[in-house]
Amino acid sequence: MSKPAETYRVDDHLVGKDPSVREVYNRVLSVLRDIGPVAEEAKKTSVHLVRTSAPAGVEMRKGYLLLNLKSDHRVTGPRVAKAERVSARRYHFKVKLRRPDEVDTELEGWLRHAYDLSG
Repeated sequence: MSKPAETYRVDDHLVGKDPSVREVYNRVLSVLRDIGPVAEEAKKTSVHLVRTSAPAGVEMRKGYLLLNLKSDHRVTGPRVAKAERVSARRYHFKVKLRRPDEVDTELEGWLRHAYDLSG
């Protein structure tokens, strides 16, 4: 008999984290939902924000949120903590977010682009 799959909740990822992490998460989720429908899929180590596929993944840290976004081109800049090519036409990049006001016009543009690619 197989072992039942574990289920995870978004709240599980927020246990022991600074309140600002939830505020940032809620702001990112709000921006994506203003763009269009998105579902939260809590995994063991992260939360996927999903349209048809996931435009964004979220890793909760003690004092910040690490947002992983998809793109069709390399994204660089002082806010990008890590960027990598994952296939011929797909890139992923990570942005550290400590405060809700860091979800600004630039980040909203990145979220919109990632959402459009996830249709």
